[in-house]
Amino acid sequence: MKKIIFALLALAALAAPASAAEKIILGVTPFPAKEIADVAKAVVAKEGYELVVKEFTDFVQPNLALQDKSLDANFFQHIPYLENMKSEKNLDIVPLVKVHLLPIGIYSQKVKSLKEVKDRSVVAVPNDPTNGFRAYKLLEREGLLKMKPGNKLTAADIVENPKKLKVIELEAPQLPRTLPDTAISVINMNFAVDAGLDPTKEALALESKESPYAVVLACRSKERESAKIKALAKALNSPEVKKFITEKLSAKGVVPAF
Repeated sequence: MKKIIFALLALAALAAPASAAEKIILGVTPFPAKEIADVAKAVVAKEGYELVVKEFTDFVQPNLALQDKSLDANFFQHIPYLENMKSEKNLDIVPLVKVHLLPIGIYSQKVKSLKEVKDRSVVAVPNDPTNGFRAYKLLEREGLLKMKPGNKLTAADIVENPKKLKVIELEAPQLPRTLPDTAISVINMNFAVDAGLDPTKEALALESKESPYAVVLACRSKERESAKIKALAKALNSPEVKKFITEKLSAKGVVPAF
């Protein structure tokens, strides 16, 4: 009888499904964060975790979803943007590791060179403080505007505008759609590529690769030392991810930040 019972228990154990891998829910924005996260998915699986990638199309919801615990982590923003949103929304979110840099660029459907920009032309820039700052500094570098000193810049901080350009500030995801109606638009690289633009060929100017605005992995402060978040951070800074960025994304202007 005992032998029969042991045999039945053994069969039951063999028939029982293996325990499911612990899930990590990661919020990302489109290119290249999603593509990079898909590479990290295979890496983190080796540590026993299933990476579930949830895509967002704006810069606000991924932090709100992380704060309300709909996500375990997010991967789409640079530290200055995160610090500004933490202050505005009272968020308990911390940056972990830098992954890649997306240089912001100037694009146009109407001119082939910034020298062709005419007087009183319309220029579109991001309206959030950090990406707006990057846009204004790039326009200043290219000689189109001169700005007041400071870390937060808006159209009100223009001190010299020799071509009397009309600057409009819009949500970053909307900027590619402004190209038919503007002389130039300053667009974050992920939204530019998602709209079918090629930064290496179509940008009239790109932010320097030495920019401090690297995209980081972020999580709630209390989870920063958890095993699964550490595994995710390690995966996003893995040789596999670095190789993918270097070999597959560098032609589009994306550079590794680790």
